[in-house]
Amino acid sequence: MPEPAAFRRDLAALLGDAAVLTDPEALAARSHDSWVVSILRDMRGEIGARPACVARPRDTAAVSALLRYANERRIAVVPYGAGSGVCGGILPDASAIVIDMRAMDGLVDVAPTALLARAQAGMMGNAFEAAINELGFTAGHFPQSIDISTVGGWVATRSSGQFSTRYGSIEDALAGLEVVLADGSVVRTRTAPRAAAGPDLRQVFLGSEGILGIITEVTLRIHPLPAARDLAAFRFPGFSAGLEAIRGFIREGWRPPVVRLYDEVETARNFPDTAPAEDSLLMLLSEGPASLVAAEMAACAQWCEKGGGTALGASPVEHWLGHRNTVPGFEPFLRKGIVVETIEIAATWDVIGAVYRDAVAAMKRVPGVLAASAHSSHSYLTGTNLYFTFAARPADANDMEDAYRRCWDATMRATLAHGGTIAHHHGIGRVRREYMRDEHGAGLAVLRALKRGLDPNGILNPGVLLPDE
Repeated sequence: MPEPAAFRRDLAALLGDAAVLTDPEALAARSHDSWVVSILRDMRGEIGARPACVARPRDTAAVSALLRYANERRIAVVPYGAGSGVCGGILPDASAIVIDMRAMDGLVDVAPTALLARAQAGMMGNAFEAAINELGFTAGHFPQSIDISTVGGWVATRSSGQFSTRYGSIEDALAGLEVVLADGSVVRTRTAPRAAAGPDLRQVFLGSEGILGIITEVTLRIHPLPAARDLAAFRFPGFSAGLEAIRGFIREGWRPPVVRLYDEVETARNFPDTAPAEDSLLMLLSEGPASLVAAEMAACAQWCEKGGGTALGASPVEHWLGHRNTVPGFEPFLRKGIVVETIEIAATWDVIGAVYRDAVAAMKRVPGVLAASAHSSHSYLTGTNLYFTFAARPADANDMEDAYRRCWDATMRATLAHGGTIAHHHGIGRVRREYMRDEHGAGLAVLRALKRGLDPNGILNPGVLLPDE
């Protein structure tokens, strides 16, 4: 591998001087994502390494040339979208090139008849949604990070959105993609409504977090803007009663886009004036043709009332819609000696209650834990997800990272013990990678074989997703 100074010169000749950044501020800004551990270490001056340089290619050809160069010289390459990931997916060392995808931010094409929209991978999620809104469409994909994440990042981390119960998650929206492999070759998939031409190559790269190739373009299914919308909230005598109501109307075939149930702790924290402290609050949002919305909300209301729910009107949902993407950063808490984190998992209906019970109880046993709670925000015919939140203030602030990891371990172990999956939509990164052995078992060898086959020199985002052998 050449010295960083040498390959910085080579990249400038290959991509142009303006496309290669080496100033300290640019390197620091792309040295990690929004993982709380990275933020804590950076605050303490413990991150240390910054990448050798940041490359900002403007098209797929430039990405291909860069990867071909890096692969021949065994130089690590770490893709960077907007840095909103929270699992440690970005942590380049001092000899790595970071590919900043944000210069590739164009809406390439919209096909109104086929209901497809094609965008470069570095396009911000909110810009993508706004652009197709102007044409009368929506992607229906609304991750909480939509304002600070890219469409390529959605695919790379297998994201989900707040309206997923109707519109599905990113794997349901993804119609096609373009990926540059480690050797610089370019793979483009077709966008037929369905194909039986062997394994689906899109699935190889969905959730691959940059270890198998660099996603340069995505084609997403879009929907006409809904004609009608209705909102409703219900309070239940406990979290389990709310979950059972959701299971009932989902089983019957109703799919309101937003189905969001808070446990008693989160209800009291987020809606203190709406429901008694011992109650659990459910929010529903339906949209689409007016007749569908009316029928769906009436049916869901019947299931809620049958399950002991009391109608609260639309105001809790209106409040949530106005604040749903406003999330305080980690740093203010860390400066007070408090580590705060969210962990999302999923499990089937028959075990989700046990996962919730055991994970919350296990987190509460970690010294310094102030609160542990959960809500459900993505539901399916077979089960639902849980989005846990914990806050811990250990007696010694130097133990914040240890408390953090113990809470993670408690949640992962409780989830795996009941057959759930360790990740619903944030991805694996570094924080979950050691649990991939339990998640996949012998199947982990398949992922390793894919990595060896597509990236034999191991240059693509090393240290992410796969545990060390």
